[in-house]
Amino acid sequence: MISKVMSIVLGGGQGSRLSPLTATRSKPAVPIAGKYRLVDIPISNCLHSGLHRIFVLTQFNSASLNKHIKNTYHFSSFSEAFVDILAAEQTPNSATWFQGTADAVRQSLHHLAVHDFEYVLILSGDQLYQMDFEDMIAKHIEKKAEISIATIPVSAKDVPGFGILKVDHDANITAFIEKPKSDFESWAAEVSPEMQSQGRIYLASMGIYIFNKSALYDLLNSDPDRTDFGKEIIPQSIETHKTVSYQYEGYWEDIGTIPSFFDANLDLTDDIPKFNLFDKNHIYTRSRMLPPSKISGTHMEKTIIADGCIISAAKIYRSIIGIRMRIGVDTNIESCYVMGSDSYQTLIEIAEAKEKNLPIMGIGDRCIIKNAIIDKNCYIGNDVRINCGPPLADGDYGDYTSQDGIVVVKKRAVIPNGTVI
Repeated sequence: MISKVMSIVLGGGQGSRLSPLTATRSKPAVPIAGKYRLVDIPISNCLHSGLHRIFVLTQFNSASLNKHIKNTYHFSSFSEAFVDILAAEQTPNSATWFQGTADAVRQSLHHLAVHDFEYVLILSGDQLYQMDFEDMIAKHIEKKAEISIATIPVSAKDVPGFGILKVDHDANITAFIEKPKSDFESWAAEVSPEMQSQGRIYLASMGIYIFNKSALYDLLNSDPDRTDFGKEIIPQSIETHKTVSYQYEGYWEDIGTIPSFFDANLDLTDDIPKFNLFDKNHIYTRSRMLPPSKISGTHMEKTIIADGCIISAAKIYRSIIGIRMRIGVDTNIESCYVMGSDSYQTLIEIAEAKEKNLPIMGIGDRCIIKNAIIDKNCYIGNDVRINCGPPLADGDYGDYTSQDGIVVVKKRAVIPNGTVI
């Protein structure tokens, strides 16, 4: 059964909702939890479910993602396992980039054709969850479905952000509506008592699909103008193909926006987080030969520290500190995601920067930083204040942006000594 499944991870478009984190990288390549990338989540779920043939489809800013996958996912020469990038390309049959999720898969079908498979699992590259796909595939086969859609109960306030569906007593999907803004009360579904108690009574599509090979080819090739699964393929196929719901009630978070991305990361610092990094089904990522982190005189609470850090801060509270991060003395960090650095400065480079009164890579001395995302390879000087006063108006300010009270310092930004943001 599992050996007949091909997995596809959709890398997404420009990722504008996650800007500026996607200015130089695709959404699946955005760092998460201090040491992983978003693409590691769906790939790890596949590998733990016994699915070892995975394509990742992308077209925007794919260099960083290509490098990560090349350096991470290595399999035995005697194995058929692979994780390969399929970037948008011009071919005799298509001279355009991917026009949507369905079009991305359609343009990649010729790469799948050389493999033996009966089912295609299609996943999003910007979600945080742990799911047993083997069970979903078993239910798909058991119900003799042609299409299965993973669904999760959501509350009324979340409905406008999702595709909502109706099901019958046997989990067959009978109707589907994409992101309704009003008059959706009649779409309430039967859910577990726990979900009812939380007011989560609407079934939302998680953007996770299983297609029978024949159904997928039929739906994609019959009408090339249908370019999106959620808006066109799924709603239009309910009456022509047996489509069932696979209801999931575990932790799942769509982290396609700055606020949701920020909250999902900081939630990992909880004593018992909803997404368990310490589960036996751990997240696979790139192996780095980094030294252990060194911490001097720092009071830390609800904090995750990645490898290779040198920290002399006064206090760090409810924050994630990424790989190779330097933080100076008497600095206070609260509710921040600091992504870290791709390399270390040498002692000579640090001495030269200090002699010229320039910031070194990392965060300097006597800084106070709150409610911020610090992207990789930033140079934040001494005595810098970030988000310590009234909330900054939403907007782009050059080296940093502000959105919903969250300041995002852009990758490789240089914030001079004494700056107040």
